[in-house]
Amino acid sequence: MHVVPGIKVLYFGTPVVLVSSLNEDGTVNLAPMSSAWWLGQSCMLGLGNSARTTENLLRDGECVLSLPSAAMAGAVDRLALTTGRPDVPERKAAQGYRYEPDKFGAAGLTEQASELVGAPRVAECPVQLECRVVAAHPFGGTDTRATAFEVRVLRTHVEEELVIPGTRYVDPAGWDPLIMKFCEFFGGGQQVHPSRLAGGWAMPHRRPPASV
Repeated sequence: MHVVPGIKVLYFGTPVVLVSSLNEDGTVNLAPMSSAWWLGQSCMLGLGNSARTTENLLRDGECVLSLPSAAMAGAVDRLALTTGRPDVPERKAAQGYRYEPDKFGAAGLTEQASELVGAPRVAECPVQLECRVVAAHPFGGTDTRATAFEVRVLRTHVEEELVIPGTRYVDPAGWDPLIMKFCEFFGGGQQVHPSRLAGGWAMPHRRPPASV
């Protein structure tokens, strides 16, 4: 039997992406997000209009999408409820967000120079995509609070062990992406780490024990 609960958030499960971009002063911003999907050599990103990443992409037109594995849930969670905006929006402040100018340092991650864009890659991520923005679309109807960015993947970097030998394909059995499902972290079909974001959004979920 189906019910009609009026689901508040439609996040049925998508890969987590760490989006690195350059701030206006040349410093680096790093933001976790999961509203992303790919088709061919392009990707669509859904970002809130109050985000520093949105501001950077509209101005600079470049970014890097680094895809963490399920084993990196702890590092990604350290970025939850942080923002690169010194003037934390009131709505985010109410959810517990705080200003963090050094996102890489806060997450314990390493900057790795890109080859075609200015923003750095995340060295620890097994998959890294250097991208250029080709279009930005207001998203959300009359109450527009988000922007859908169409980005073109210029260069893809993949850990060698994930590539099927003799091909240009990623081994789907070897690649275990970190998945965000209703504000909780999953990998390999199992919940892998508690999420600070779920608390900020007041999601009524059972929490797994914290991983070491």
